[in-house]
Amino acid sequence: MTTDSKFYKEILDNLSDGVYFVDANRRITYWNRGAERIAGYLAREVTGRCCADSLLMHVDASGRQLCNSGCPLSETIKTGKTHSADVFLHHKDGHRVPVEVRISPILDEQGRPVGAVETFSDNSAKVASLERIQLLEQQALLCPLTKVGNRRYARMNLETRLDEYRRYGWRFGLLFVDVDHFKRFNDTYGHSAGDDVLKMVAKSLVSALRESDFVSRWGGEEFLITANNSDPDKLAAVAERCCAIIRSSVLERAGVRLRVTISVGATLAEPEDSLESILARADRLMYESKEAGRDRVTFDMGSAMAELAR
Repeated sequence: MTTDSKFYKEILDNLSDGVYFVDANRRITYWNRGAERIAGYLAREVTGRCCADSLLMHVDASGRQLCNSGCPLSETIKTGKTHSADVFLHHKDGHRVPVEVRISPILDEQGRPVGAVETFSDNSAKVASLERIQLLEQQALLCPLTKVGNRRYARMNLETRLDEYRRYGWRFGLLFVDVDHFKRFNDTYGHSAGDDVLKMVAKSLVSALRESDFVSRWGGEEFLITANNSDPDKLAAVAERCCAIIRSSVLERAGVRLRVTISVGATLAEPEDSLESILARADRLMYESKEAGRDRVTFDMGSAMAELAR
């Protein structure tokens, strides 16, 4: 490596953003420390491999695999034009990470694309969630396993949202989330794998939410999400995005790729709601999702209830 090459590598390695280079076949030729931090893969684990080879596996907000169609990196290599997109990449630990990607072509002397450079960075909502985690740790409101709010925090947050709704009319939605077939998963793969799945689900849920939304572990394999400033369309979008992102998340253990799905009960707060009534309604809706086949959302908007069709 020349002196100039070492100099530029040092600059790239000290960027907070992830940066990697690929050749015309999308094989990774360089991977900086920022990429290691955000995606969890070390440079030696990815260099020489194709970015779609069970690595980043970018998906959009609906869970659509972009490596198969709509890959912005492929488009840049094909057209020689820059591209950008908000996507979710696959972290080495299995969960999804929301990132903004920016791709520029690498051209030869004739101006033909011979590769590309992609930079990616955590979205602002992810940064905000990390700050929230630090605050919860200080206040003993964090679930030590999943690093989201614990049951105590969930109750406090829900009481606060109900009080705001009564005082100011700030309507919110509640999602009751349960990991499908979790007991069977534990029995098959062991409790250690079960713990890893819960961590994957929690992190992926955080990545699927808006900055103003909150996720907590209610207990066992159950999570609560409060979606602030909600109406039927916004709550439906959040709930379906959560299902899609969990469905596309992958945990690798001993060469086996493990996936789970979630069942969700979604409801909007009503003026007469108490903590117990809104929890009971969301819990009932979640079980209706289970009975209807799992991996889905059942939604209640006041007196009108309908299962959301994907």
